[in-house]
Amino acid sequence: MPDDNREQAGRPSPDALLEKARAETRGRLKIFLGAAPGVGKTYEMLASGHAKISDGVDVVVGVVETHGRKETQAMLAGFEIVPRVTVDYKGRRLEEMDIDAILARKPDLVLVDELAHTNAEGSRHPKRYLDVKELLDRGIDVYSTLNIQHVESLNDVVSQITRIRVRETVPDSVIDMADDVEIIDLTPDDLIKRLHDGKVYVSKTAEKALTNYFTPGNLTALRELALRRTAQRVDDQLLTHMQAHAISGPWAASERVLVSVDHHPVSASLVRYAARMASRLRAPWAAVYVETNRSINLSEAERDTLAANLRLAEQLGAEAITVPGRETSEELVRYAASNNVTHIVIGAPKQPAWREWFSPSSASQLIRKAGDISVHVISGDETRATSQRGVKTATATPAFEIRAYLLATLYVAIALVVGIVLDQVLDVRNLALVFLMAVLTSAVLHGLRPALFSCLLGAFSFNFFFLPPRYTLTISDPESVLALFFFLGVAIVASNLTATVQRQASAARQRARTTEDLYLFSKKLAGTGTLDDVLWATAFQLASMLRVRVVLLLPEDGTIAVKAGYPPDDTLDDADIAAARWAWEHNHAAGRGADTLPGAKRLYVPLRTGRAAVGVIGLDSDRRDGPLLTPEQQRLLDALADQAALAIERIQLVADVDQAKLAAEADRLRSALLTSISHDLKTPLAAVLGASTTLRDYFASMTEEDRKDLLSTVVDESERLNRFIANLLDMTRIESGAMEPNYALHDVGDITGSALRRAAKILAHHGVHVTIPADLPVVRVDPVLFEQVLFNLLDNAAKYAPEGSTIEIRGWTGTGNVMVQVSDSGPGIPPGDLDRVFDTFYRVRKGDQVRAGTGLGLSICRGFIEAMGGTITAGNRTDRSGAVFTIRLPRPNDVARMEDLR
Repeated sequence: MPDDNREQAGRPSPDALLEKARAETRGRLKIFLGAAPGVGKTYEMLASGHAKISDGVDVVVGVVETHGRKETQAMLAGFEIVPRVTVDYKGRRLEEMDIDAILARKPDLVLVDELAHTNAEGSRHPKRYLDVKELLDRGIDVYSTLNIQHVESLNDVVSQITRIRVRETVPDSVIDMADDVEIIDLTPDDLIKRLHDGKVYVSKTAEKALTNYFTPGNLTALRELALRRTAQRVDDQLLTHMQAHAISGPWAASERVLVSVDHHPVSASLVRYAARMASRLRAPWAAVYVETNRSINLSEAERDTLAANLRLAEQLGAEAITVPGRETSEELVRYAASNNVTHIVIGAPKQPAWREWFSPSSASQLIRKAGDISVHVISGDETRATSQRGVKTATATPAFEIRAYLLATLYVAIALVVGIVLDQVLDVRNLALVFLMAVLTSAVLHGLRPALFSCLLGAFSFNFFFLPPRYTLTISDPESVLALFFFLGVAIVASNLTATVQRQASAARQRARTTEDLYLFSKKLAGTGTLDDVLWATAFQLASMLRVRVVLLLPEDGTIAVKAGYPPDDTLDDADIAAARWAWEHNHAAGRGADTLPGAKRLYVPLRTGRAAVGVIGLDSDRRDGPLLTPEQQRLLDALADQAALAIERIQLVADVDQAKLAAEADRLRSALLTSISHDLKTPLAAVLGASTTLRDYFASMTEEDRKDLLSTVVDESERLNRFIANLLDMTRIESGAMEPNYALHDVGDITGSALRRAAKILAHHGVHVTIPADLPVVRVDPVLFEQVLFNLLDNAAKYAPEGSTIEIRGWTGTGNVMVQVSDSGPGIPPGDLDRVFDTFYRVRKGDQVRAGTGLGLSICRGFIEAMGGTITAGNRTDRSGAVFTIRLPRPNDVARMEDLR
């Protein structure tokens, strides 16, 4: 394998070649990136388009937003502009880029402004960058514009800087996909001057922007983000170019740091040093462990230290990489050259100086081979090694298998029989090869110790049965002594090498199985959508891979509680509860085998992420004494726990987002309610207060007719206030789920008559025409709720229909339903409001002559009707202007008509 690596060092990277081939099969994308609006991205894109036209390139404009800027508008002259397609969205006609027309036109280059734009609902793609991807896939080149605040990975950073959350974003992969990124840079002072001159926004908008967004500090920070993101993309392109052309680095256009990690405790200091260096240089960095032939002989403690060092590097932001190889220095240089690394950090040699003459250290070899790469040789500090997990480990002692030694004896016996047969035709010294075959067989099938046993047994048999004088342990011929000596030496060396290869193969198989299990576990976690599924999958995986019993505990109401287990178990004694709580609160292992609370039945290990501990794993086995896990099992536990913690955190973050959405919706409703109370409810109160105050102060001087008018005002406004409060209470009952209809069979005509009598005052200036057949089937409804629905619909109709117009109430039988319809002769419902009229606190825009409402009446109608198993829809009349509300109630199967009950 090392030889293969050296051969591949001079070859292009397959991944880089594949990326290059993929780019050649699609169109080229160029992004004009700016730090803020108004820096001139669109202008520069149009200027580049004019230059392409001068070169004979077929260029069209897919979509360009000038925002009223005269100089940008002037730059559109001379371009062929593809007409936009019109999309109807909630009563509004929006214009979007016509991707089909562009594909039919097949230009060489299309200009597409505002890459982060969200398309109108009903478009082919929800986002404009997806339109651009389709154009690129069809082989059309695209120029586009983008502001740095629209990059997804920088969204939180921009929000922190500007205090404004940008909703329209594009994935970072879009920038990574771009063949060219051109930064359109403008100093903050120049951009602010453009704002003052009215070249970005109109005057009022510009003043607001200068106060909130376009401050010098904000613009400077956004400018740095844009420059850094562009530099990162250029650096990636440089690395891809070097790998595709097999160019050996480094090209010090940017800094990259590599640290050599091994099993020594001092490596932790090297990792921290590399992290500080990468932070100073603002450079990416990697921690590389070279797995040589000596790695197979590492002790469990050394393997544990190695895993801790790599894990520390990942926690500090490095990319942890393990590469196989023969020599550490050789593989480090190869990796550094292929990844354009400019700095390598390695530990200082600990061996005496005289050994450098015979066995040079990795640091010395690296300095000689590094070439233009800077090598930092650090002495390190073993006292700052990675912190121990505080858990005692079980000793993984190999079991003594008598069967292996018996089989080794059998192989030597077979070799002895074969030797006796061949003794007639071969020289005695050649018979040693037969016994050597028995030794190698033992080494391959059973390992080193049985091989050494067969080596000694074979040497005894070879001496006793074949070396003269035979059948004695005495050797008379000096040549025979030399032959026996070399036989022993070759057998020991060969058995050791063979056993080493066998151990490496076994370890490779074990790693492959473990890697496959971890991959399947991560795939399973990625597909889970609920916390219960994540916990169950985690408990089962831990139990099956570690051969232990598992309980999972998560925080709940300020304490820690069992949420899952395999096998199912939710009982913990006081010692276990104390250990679990301590592990969660201190983010450190506790319980059986740990330094803290070792008297617990189980070992408790925290599930932690970069933020904090999200839960605790409890482990137990049938073995009641001693440490629970071997070092290898502890490393496997760390890997499983990390994946599980991230999955739990992901589920919790989704729940937090949903909770935030609910809180935002609650705030919106609360704000609407306060607005309604402060305006709509205050109006009748003011009328009642004014009328009653006038009666109190001027009662004696008023005529009887004036007194009746004021008293009528008090009564009318009080009834109106009562209706508002009743609506609020009804809406509260609906949203709390406390609505329990009192079902019974009732005639629609009777309930309609009751609703009309109740709404008599509201309908005093309107005509009402009722068409309900006498044979209309009865319906199973709550009469109080259904009457309230009809009353709210009549009240709504009276608000919007002009005085003197007629409100119609119709009833008929549909397919399995009883239909009731209320229609008016008002202006109707705007098409964009048809889907929203039933939303809580939503009110259609109306003129000043229309009575105010709370926006609850229709929402209550829908809540009541759905509670009774029906539906209600809104629409507009087809014969004239006016709104139509249609109620569908299920038709009972046991009775047909009301007159049948009489």
